[in-house]
Amino acid sequence: MSSSDTGHQDHDHDHGEHGHEEHAGHGHAGHGHGVSADADRRWLTLALSLIGVFMAGEVVVGLIARSLALLSDAAHMLTDAGAIVLALVAMRLAARPPKGGFTFGLKRAEILSAQANGLTMILLGLWLGVEAVRRLVDPPEVAGGLVLVTALAGIVVNLAAAWAMSKANRSSLNVEGAFQHILNDLFAFVATAVAGVIMVLTGFTRADPIATLVVVALMFKAGYELIRASGRIFLEAAPTGIDPPALGTRLAGMPDVVEVHDLHVWEITSGQPAMSAHVLVAEGRDCHAVRAGIEELLRREYKITHSTLQVDHADTDPTVSTGYEVSLDGPDPHCEDSHGASYRPSAAPAAPGA
Repeated sequence: MSSSDTGHQDHDHDHGEHGHEEHAGHGHAGHGHGVSADADRRWLTLALSLIGVFMAGEVVVGLIARSLALLSDAAHMLTDAGAIVLALVAMRLAARPPKGGFTFGLKRAEILSAQANGLTMILLGLWLGVEAVRRLVDPPEVAGGLVLVTALAGIVVNLAAAWAMSKANRSSLNVEGAFQHILNDLFAFVATAVAGVIMVLTGFTRADPIATLVVVALMFKAGYELIRASGRIFLEAAPTGIDPPALGTRLAGMPDVVEVHDLHVWEITSGQPAMSAHVLVAEGRDCHAVRAGIEELLRREYKITHSTLQVDHADTDPTVSTGYEVSLDGPDPHCEDSHGASYRPSAAPAAPGA
């Protein structure tokens, strides 16, 4: 596990014997870790029931009508059902308290399921795309009337499922992903209904694989976005909307702050940002007050409620040694082996030391 996962800074260089452990701060107010379980499970279960029952019927009708568009819609709904099931499982896992080596608990279970769901959508989309192209070249007979009636019923079911999902807590990547998938399904059924109308009125059976390609495009888009969003969390990228250099500059500009370095911003799981940093405070100033001010700023403006701050006095007075020597006139950062840029008041971030 990386240093950012632990939320603590491991300085290999010598800081002297001044650990200043009394200045280490952890901001935990108002975490809100985890999804509201009971109410959300009911809404998710309702949406899952609607999708599951209709999906089974759609497969039967699709086989009878020989419609690839209906089968592709059913495959898309299968991934939606899988996303909801995984979200329900992830809720239970995420609710378990931290234990043993899992110091954050199993919060990232939902991210694993999001990755699995995204990959499944991509693979199904590839198979359906190949089959659609084959049917464009050699179109079979398709019962357009059955396609049209089933697609119209699918629109109604997806509207009901989308309404149920909208009632759940969509801060979860899985819940939001499943909600977006249901919306994509709604668009896909509209495309299938249009194909059904064309086949009924004109007999143009190639409308069926064309509608399938529309569904495939939607599956690729949703799958890619899920993989991208979950991948950013696994790679511990900063949450969307938080710019670490801008945050470092903002923190360095707070009263009595001399330097901020070893700044890490990541997400424990979707909607749960965390931050750690080493903050040097001017000699004679109140480290605790500075830490409290930073934590309040993080909560108020960045929605970061899980922060770990190592706050120490900087040595800017040559007659007093704290073990954290900083030359305010020099361009070099405090840490010779810092993990990222160093930030100082009214100055551009200093490059990491060699």
